[in-house]
Amino acid sequence: MPFVVVENCIRCKYTDCVEVCPVDCFHEGPNFLVIDPVECIDCTLCEPECPANAIFPEDDVPAGQEHFIELNAELSKEWPVLATRKDPPEDAAEWDGKPNKLPELKR
Repeated sequence: MPFVVVENCIRCKYTDCVEVCPVDCFHEGPNFLVIDPVECIDCTLCEPECPANAIFPEDDVPAGQEHFIELNAELSKEWPVLATRKDPPEDAAEWDGKPNKLPELKR
């Protein structure tokens, strides 16, 4: 069961999770991260590292955000692997916790 990055990562894009991933399954887009479900080994290391609480086991994705399971799979095929931590966007804290951020997602 892979882990999934959900809506709260949009425009926050903290990368603390990336540093602990032993298989480099994170992929980076302009303002969002995704997890490659094929590469994810379900090690559970990334989930507690996410300051935005935006990573969930596939079976525990919050209600109404199930479409992020497919979105992670789709975008992980298009976006490059991110294996090292980066500074978050300057306004990340302002976006953390805001609802309905899907329209903000940049591909």
